[in-house]
Amino acid sequence: MANLSSSTVMLTGAGGALATAIAQELEDAGAQLVLVGRGESLSRAADRFPATEVIDVDLREGSSVEALRKVKVDTLIHTVGAFAAQDAQKATDDDLKEMFDENMLTLFHAVQGVLPGMLKQKDGLIMGIGSGNAGPKTALYTASKAAVASYVLSLHDELKGKGVRGIVLYPMGAIDTPENREAGVKWEETIDPRGLAKSVAHALTRPDRAHVTELRIYPDV
Repeated sequence: MANLSSSTVMLTGAGGALATAIAQELEDAGAQLVLVGRGESLSRAADRFPATEVIDVDLREGSSVEALRKVKVDTLIHTVGAFAAQDAQKATDDDLKEMFDENMLTLFHAVQGVLPGMLKQKDGLIMGIGSGNAGPKTALYTASKAAVASYVLSLHDELKGKGVRGIVLYPMGAIDTPENREAGVKWEETIDPRGLAKSVAHALTRPDRAHVTELRIYPDV
C-alpha cells in the first residue's frame, strides 16, 4: 500500500463518487485531507473522513481562490466536473460556458488557490481529471476535458524546475457509480472506482526521477 503519511492532500469535489473512493484510499495511506466541496455532499464527506480542513466554496467563483490560499497543502486532486451531451448543431453558448466553467474554470481557481504555497515550499503536485473520447454528442465535454489536460501538462512543463509537478488522470470509460448504472451503462464496461483510487495513490508516491505525468485507467473490455 502507498504511504502518504507525510502528505496533506486537498481533494475537491468532496462527496462525489470519484472523490469518495480517492478519499478512502488516501485515508488508508495515511494522508491528511483537506476537503473542498459544497453543501450536503461536502457534509457527508466531512462526516465520513477526518479532515484537517473542510472548505465550502463554489470553485466557479473567483472568490474561492482566497479561501484556498489560507491552507497549506502538498497535493491538489481536482475531481470537480460535469458531463452533458448535446447534438453538435444544437449546442449553445450557454452549453459551452457550462462545460468550461464546470471542468476548466474550477480547476483554474483551485490551482490559483494552492500554487503560491506550493511555490513557496518548492514542492507540490497538481492532478486534474481528463477524459478519453466520450463518444457522440459530447464535443463540448471532450473539449473542456482536453483543456484540463493541456493546462495541467503545461503547468508541469513550466513549474517542474520549481518543484511543482502535474499529473493528468484519464478514466478511459465510465466510472462504476449508481448514476451510471441507472443510466444503463453495463457493469463490465465501467471502471472500478476503488481500483482507480489505488492508481491515484500510487502515482502520488512516485519519486521525481520516476514520476508519472499521464495515467490512463481502462475498464476490462
